[in-house]
Amino acid sequence: MSRRLLLLRHGQTVHNTTGRLQGQLDTDLSDTGVRQAETVAGILADENIARIYSSDLTRARRTAEAVSARTGVAVHTDRRLRETDLGTWQDRTREDIDAAHPGMRAVWRNDPLWAPDGGETHMEVGRRGRAVIDEIMADDDNWDDHTVLVVAHGGLIMALTANLLRLAPEQIPMFNRLGNTCWAELEARPPFDVRAAVNGAECPAASTGRQPTAGIRFTPDTVDGAKWIVTAWNRTPH
Repeated sequence: MSRRLLLLRHGQTVHNTTGRLQGQLDTDLSDTGVRQAETVAGILADENIARIYSSDLTRARRTAEAVSARTGVAVHTDRRLRETDLGTWQDRTREDIDAAHPGMRAVWRNDPLWAPDGGETHMEVGRRGRAVIDEIMADDDNWDDHTVLVVAHGGLIMALTANLLRLAPEQIPMFNRLGNTCWAELEARPPFDVRAAVNGAECPAASTGRQPTAGIRFTPDTVDGAKWIVTAWNRTPH
């Protein structure tokens, strides 16, 4: 059996429209962002969501609360789901940063081991986000064949997705540019020993044509070995 994970980016903020970097600033949704949150909440209400987790920053929390109002599922906030800490770059425009540090925004976007002064790297962001998912995987026995929704930020979702897929650092930037209230869909599957199945071990799905883990449940001993795959990226609320 699989565990489905939706990673939803928050609705639009004024900083998003003016090109000002937010990082971990606690900005709120714009009027457009509020409408976006309501729209996506109506769509995700039919996604069999069993748990909702959110960054504690207002823009993400309010987006999560819109989904909660439609589903009746409570929101659990966690500061580890915050956006990348951009250090001295926070609350500055892209033009200001480019004038003061020519070429360094491109370095930041493409080098997951580099961070602005006082900030954190994409690798560090991925690890703290992964810690949250690992805890949910270990503690939530009811996740099998249900959906967990995480409402967070573009940088966190990019870094977390790459971490779950165990990608090389240089591959992290392939998951950038997630739009406001767009989401990624991932699926965790239990470990499956192909060689054992070939050698005659029991394979619950062998005669059904389904994927081999279709009849296998996660156990406390197998959650660490979950196989994560991306089934959709940048889904839009239309």
